[in-house]
Amino acid sequence: MKNILILGMILVLAGCGGGNRSKGGRGASPLYAPTASGPIKSACLASDRKVRSDYLCGCIQAVANQNLSSSDQRRAIKFYSNPQAAQDIRQSSSAADKRFWKSYSDYAKQAERICT
Repeated sequence: MKNILILGMILVLAGCGGGNRSKGGRGASPLYAPTASGPIKSACLASDRKVRSDYLCGCIQAVANQNLSSSDQRRAIKFYSNPQAAQDIRQSSSAADKRFWKSYSDYAKQAERICT
């Protein structure tokens, strides 16, 4: 009976995971990708991109929730239907556009790292 109890405790502890949950060193992608619902996920699913999926679009939304404000998310969803809008903002000399583009670029890099 004692051996069965010890074996059960080992299995429970092993199921808890622990350790490093990333594929590599510091800053690497997690072994899992979070998902969420929101405006970016909806725009992603409605887009004509071939690689879209509920999982990928949900992951992109989860990263957006962590990195972009609600107003920045509303601004970013326009890029799905009008990619030229992204280029216009990227090339803009407006201080507000430069701040947005910095936030958006950082978000996009993180989404690519986590969701792919």
